[in-house]
Order: sequence, then C-alpha cells, then structure tokens
Amino acid sequence: MRVVAYSGGPMALPAIIVASISVLLAFVLVAQRTIELADGQTGLGSLTLMEQFKLARGILGRVALLMVAAALAINFAGYTTFAPNMMLGLDGMAFDQFTTIGKFWSATVASLVLLMVIGAEANNGTISFFSAVGEFGRRLVWVGAAIAVLGAIYIGLGFVQGAVRNAIWVYGQAAPHGQFVKNLIFFVFIFSFAMLRLWITLLVLTYGLKQSYRYS
Repeated sequence: MRVVAYSGGPMALPAIIVASISVLLAFVLVAQRTIELADGQTGLGSLTLMEQFKLARGILGRVALLMVAAALAINFAGYTTFAPNMMLGLDGMAFDQFTTIGKFWSATVASLVLLMVIGAEANNGTISFFSAVGEFGRRLVWVGAAIAVLGAIYIGLGFVQGAVRNAIWVYGQAAPHGQFVKNLIFFVFIFSFAMLRLWITLLVLTYGLKQSYRYS
C-alpha cells in the first residue's frame, strides 16, 4: 500500500491510510512483545483483530490531527519547505525520514502512540490523546532521554539503510534477473528495515518508560 501511495494517482490517499493503519497494527503487536520482554504485564495479546483495528484507527485520527497542527505551525513560522515533513511523523516510525529534525519528530510521535496504546489498555479501549500528553509530561525526563537516543539511532539507521538501498540499486542495474525478482528484493529490503525500526523503536521507548515507572 505504501508503494501504491507513493506512485500517486487517485489511490494514493486510500493507500496511505491503509498503510498507516498497518504500521499501527504492527506497532501494537511489537509493543506487546517488548512490554513482556521488559517483565511488564499487558493485555494487548488478548485483543481481537477487530479490536486492534479499532485501536489503530482511533490512534491514527488523533496522530493525523497532531501532524497537521504541527505542519501548519511550522508553515506559519515561515519554514514552508520543511513543514510537510511534519506529516511524516507516523511514517518515520517504520520508514526512513530524510531530515534530522524529522527523525526526532518521529521518535516523539512514536512515544505518544505508545502512551496512547498503554492508556487505552488501562481504560477499556478508550483512547485519550491529552491523557497521553499529560503522561508524557510527567515522565518527560526518561521519555525525553529515550526520544533523544531513538533519534540518534534513526540517524545511524538512515546511513545504513541508504547504503543498502544504493547497493540494491546498483545490483539491480547490473543483475540479469527479471523485473519481478528485482521488485521482490526491493520489497524485502523495505519490509526488513521497517520491522527492524519498529522493534528498535519500541525496545528503546519501553525501556525508557520502564525506568520512569521505576524511579517515579
């Protein structure tokens, strides 16, 4: 769906919505695993697919409004060329952002998404963006440190992912394989790094939250 979205045309908007919900569904599943790895307890694993979809859809709506508000604020501040990067905050949790500030913005969005997921679980599925913001403020020291570490990791991953992307492109130019095989290799590349990014994102943020609970 993400490839379809970036190809443009009338299917771009529906495709990016489906792709974003898919990223959030994956986020919920990986959050369950990382919370369990951190010796925490979570009921995320008991959610049905429809409950997971409802949770992802609700979070997407709130995050979309946040990204629009951030983009408008940056635009009104005079940074018109940079403002559209604010709309990639959710996308940057699983895919490479192309600006340094954008990488830290994606780390911040990921922390708010995690807090919304945890808050929804604690409140029978009720999603509250402002409760997540309040929790973010109360745990700012540890969550902020986790965001800083995660942003730095995103920068490093960007270099690695760029190098691999270039290598695949060079290989694709010279390889005798058909277009299907080349597309398959590129798809595996996109999927593998998306999976790696989600795991790293949630491992870092879960650890930061665990420390904030421990020291609060």
